[in-house]
Formats: sequence, structure tokens, C-alpha cells
Amino acid sequence: MPLARAAVVAAASAGLLTGSALVGRYLVIRRRSGAVVRLTEAIPVNAAWWREQRAKQGELLYVAVGDSAAQGIGASRPGRGYVGLLARAIRQRTGRTVRVVNLGQSGGRLREALAKQIPALAKLRPDVLTVSIGANDVESFDEARFEREWRAICAALPPHAIVADLPSFYLGEFERRVRVANGIVRRVAAEHGLRVAPLHETTRRRTAARTALRDVAADFFHPNDRGYAVWASAFAPLVLEAVDARE
Repeated sequence: MPLARAAVVAAASAGLLTGSALVGRYLVIRRRSGAVVRLTEAIPVNAAWWREQRAKQGELLYVAVGDSAAQGIGASRPGRGYVGLLARAIRQRTGRTVRVVNLGQSGGRLREALAKQIPALAKLRPDVLTVSIGANDVESFDEARFEREWRAICAALPPHAIVADLPSFYLGEFERRVRVANGIVRRVAAEHGLRVAPLHETTRRRTAARTALRDVAADFFHPNDRGYAVWASAFAPLVLEAVDARE
């Protein structure tokens, strides 16, 4: 192939690759933007579904403190989030009916949990209690504030509460912040004698590439059904141990 022609072919190929990359990036951004809109619209739908569950009766009471993940945002249905999966596991393990009170608040940080969820929890006597909160504090992370607020939450929890550390953000500055936050979570939980579900370790085992393709919703942030099954697996051993102890 003459040099001039080779140069033209190379330039054309580079142009095609660049164009393909730009198109791919545009499609990803478009998909993510559309997904954010759909998931935002799901927030009141999921909240209403959990209010209906709260009104039902059950022999055992399972209470969840958390954020949008507790609400199951990103799952195909609210009950396929980790809270719904754990409630199902409790029913299967005990053969008893389970009332679920999901106090989770989409967008909730530690401060919102202290303002709204912990006061609501004080009026309940759960047989099983899971607490997974703090991931939304990572974006504007203040280590001193995080520890102060996490201490206040732990001080308000009953001794049989199961708390989770923060999930893995895999890479970069957010993951560094998560590791600092999780050091606080585990240390303060240990001071209060609370058991910690290893959510970070469990999600960290999933490689970033695999998670991006298989375990997250279309917004590339919230878990999907498969991702929530991974979350539930981090809680399940401690949750089932707790219900066995109460039988």
C-alpha cells in the first residue's frame, strides 16, 4: 500500500474510532440521564409501597434504617431490594409472618437518619434491625462530623441491631473516603457491642468492570436486582443468626 494511501486509511480509521468512542460516550450519558429520571420517579412509588408493607401485621417485626438502597431504588420492584430479600429470608427461616417497617429515606445521610429515622425507631421494638446509612455522606465527607453523627446513631440503637459498613466505591478519592468512614463505623460499633455486616468486603469482591455491567442499575450507581442480592448476602448470616437466637 503506498504511503499516501496508508496515511489516508490510518486517518480514516482513527476518525472512525474517535467517532465511535464519542457516540458510545453519548449513548452512555443519554442512558444514564434517562435512568436518573426513571429512578427519581420511582422514589415516591417505592416509598408508597413500603408504607403499605408497614400497615400489614406480622408475628415478627423487621425494621430497616437507611437510604435509597434500603428503599430498593434500582431494583425491578421495591421488594427485590436488600430489605425485601432479607424479609423473605426471615419468613423462610422461621415460617412466621414478618411485618417490615422500612424507615429508609432516599438521599438520606447520617444527619437525616438522626433527625427522622432514629426518633421513629424509638417508638418501635424490632425483632430484627438493620442499619445501612452513610454512603451519601461520602460526597462531601467531613470525618469529624461523620464520627460525631455515627456515634449518636450507635448510641440510640438496641444491642441486637446489625449495622453495615459502607459499600465499596472501588477506585479513587471516594473509595479512600469510604475506607476512612468504615474505620469509624467499625470502631464505634465495636465500642457499642454492635455487629457489623461486611458490606464493603462483600461488594469489593465484585470487580469494578463486572459490577458496572451486571450489578448496577442503568444510572451506574444504585444496585439492580443482582446487586441487591449481593447486598443481602452481606447481611443474611447475621440476620438469620439474630432470628435463630429469638426462636
